[in-house]
Amino acid sequence: MHYHTENDVVALACAQCHRYFACYQCHDAIMTHKFAPADPTAKSVMCGVCHQTMDYQDYSQNECPNCHHAFNPKCVRHQDIYFES
Repeated sequence: MHYHTENDVVALACAQCHRYFACYQCHDAIMTHKFAPADPTAKSVMCGVCHQTMDYQDYSQNECPNCHHAFNPKCVRHQDIYFES
């Protein structure tokens, strides 16, 4: 709903509820708590094409390590929302 390119295919897990969402705005719109950033070593990212889960290191390669679908390179602008420092 909030991002619309062909590369906006990942789901990100909230560290509090451990549920995957397309973005923090989608999470915050339906949950009773704010999106909590995940530990970068946790498998908190899911490819929306093949459903492979990955940690921040794999995600930061800008493509799925399993199906090689590209991810939106502009997502790095929001890494502090999704991952603990």
